[in-house]
Amino acid sequence: MKTGLLLDRAFTEHDPGDHHPEAPGRIEAIINELTASGVADSCKPLPERSVTDDEVLLAHTDGYLKTVLREIDGSSGQLSTGDTNFGPNSLEVARKAAGGLLGAVDGVISGELRNAFCAVRPPGHHATPDRGMGFCIFNNAAIAARYAQQKHGLKRVVIIDWDVHHGNGTQDIFYEDGSVFYFSTHQHPWYPGTGMKEETGSGQGKNTTLNTPLPAGSGMAEIEAAFRGPFTTKMKEFKPDLVIISAGFDSRLDDPLGQLTLSDKDFASLTRILSEMAGEFSEGRLVSVLEGGYNQAGLALAVRHHLEALQSV
Repeated sequence: MKTGLLLDRAFTEHDPGDHHPEAPGRIEAIINELTASGVADSCKPLPERSVTDDEVLLAHTDGYLKTVLREIDGSSGQLSTGDTNFGPNSLEVARKAAGGLLGAVDGVISGELRNAFCAVRPPGHHATPDRGMGFCIFNNAAIAARYAQQKHGLKRVVIIDWDVHHGNGTQDIFYEDGSVFYFSTHQHPWYPGTGMKEETGSGQGKNTTLNTPLPAGSGMAEIEAAFRGPFTTKMKEFKPDLVIISAGFDSRLDDPLGQLTLSDKDFASLTRILSEMAGEFSEGRLVSVLEGGYNQAGLALAVRHHLEALQSV
């Protein structure tokens, strides 16, 4: 089995405007690096697929979907729900981002793929049930988790988010849901201001949210301690059927939107930790999706190390 890879220039067609950090060049940089290094050729290409309205509703409200369909109408602007810019093709691209991840879930669960990485944009982890914000339209990882449960009958899914920003949207979607565990390491205080240790879930979701807020300058020592310590302990109890990584590479050293200090090799090490966990609990089932990362050259290198680690399992 090979690692699945969704890598397509179609994801450059979401245009949030000039000088925006979440730029089409992010995908171009990844394509260039993975092609030049030969890593892309050793993966199995994943086909494009667009998410349906019903699939969007697995994680978002009908009211929010209607807002998106009404506002992203072939023009350029900003969602009324928050700080997410869009261009003429943004809705189509957002559908492909979420839908492509669902195709990866299908391939991994069927056993056709060893694991998978989806280099998509716009990112998703700030999109709440009823609000797009933080550059995000649809919450790709959250839709994928619900899809894995609904279509494939999986009981428990874990989403690990190592983006420099807390994934408030993913947390909100599953905060009262004990079947999806959300774990985040992130800079704090930082956008969007959520993700305190005290936020652990409520109701049936009590103790299935685990946040590790870190001060600026933190790096692998602090993040690995969180992965190997409290998170590993929780997973021995939770025993996930599927591992989803919200892979934000803005936690890398020298990212313009973050102040954490992970290196490319650190991302490979974190990937191996999660791959080992997936092997122990989830029959190796692991799907990763791109979130942040705004130093384009650094992003591309970090993605290559992440992908090489997935291939080495």
